[in-house]
Amino acid sequence: MNTLDQLKQFTKVVADTGDFESMKSFKPIDATTNPSLILRAALIPQYKPLILDALEYAKTKTDIIEMQLGFALDKVAVNFGLEILKIVPGRVSTEVDARLSFDTNGIISKAREIITLYENAGIDRSKILVKIASTWEGIKAAKVLEKEGIHGNLTLLFNLAQAIACAEAGVQLISPFVGRICDWHKKERGVDHIDPIDDPGVHSVTEIYNYYKKFGYDTEIMGASFRNTGEILELAGCDLLTISPALLGELENSSKKIDKKLSASAARRKEIKRIDIDEKRFRWMLNEDAMATEKLAQGIRSFSADIIKLESVLMKLLDN
Repeated sequence: MNTLDQLKQFTKVVADTGDFESMKSFKPIDATTNPSLILRAALIPQYKPLILDALEYAKTKTDIIEMQLGFALDKVAVNFGLEILKIVPGRVSTEVDARLSFDTNGIISKAREIITLYENAGIDRSKILVKIASTWEGIKAAKVLEKEGIHGNLTLLFNLAQAIACAEAGVQLISPFVGRICDWHKKERGVDHIDPIDDPGVHSVTEIYNYYKKFGYDTEIMGASFRNTGEILELAGCDLLTISPALLGELENSSKKIDKKLSASAARRKEIKRIDIDEKRFRWMLNEDAMATEKLAQGIRSFSADIIKLESVLMKLLDN
């Protein structure tokens, strides 16, 4: 049994890509996308029909080009999601515009629009996870949406305060990032390598996992943003892990024997202090964590920049 198949015995494996052709051989349960992945996929010639379909849809909604752009952006993301759902048996995550990350009402409105597009295509909302940045405003929006049966994937999550707030809000799933945390610490320490067993990103997800299982939260934990297979294997046993096609390929081509590293029963036996989170505590704990503060802001900026680049691609086509 290869390493990927062994991992699947402990953890639900999710493909992290907008290139749905690349995921077919790995047979993931779910798939996730984000603006950066969609931008890269949108530039692949074989996916141009999905772009053109989105543009035609936008033109039926309004004659104003600037407004067409917004409709086209949503439809592009949903079109990729629809194709992904032809491959994966589970769910697909589709991201809300990162520029709404501090706008609770804007997030709620955009999430509803995304779900409507999926439902108009015959997809039940239970198959969709709406990705929202783990800001206080994003978590408040997710709490409202969950009550409507619109399930969230709270992303750009870097510390325990964000995770606890999500769980208390009843969010369906969180995506704590591993690789980006490690990137920050390597730069801070002036080193180019940290062993997976000592990886601060691995430790962060482990801490969140143990806290959730200790106190019986239902929110799913999906480790994300991996830089190497070592990080992945240190989290074997996590509810889900979302992995790029390149790393899925490495795992599939490996025969390394692995062990389950995370266990709910072991977590319940740990001595862990419960933390009560309100807005003041959330913002303070985030403020006191330089890494989480910087990576959250950087992640929002990065996703926003890629949305603007995708808008530029679409605008050129709309002008033609």
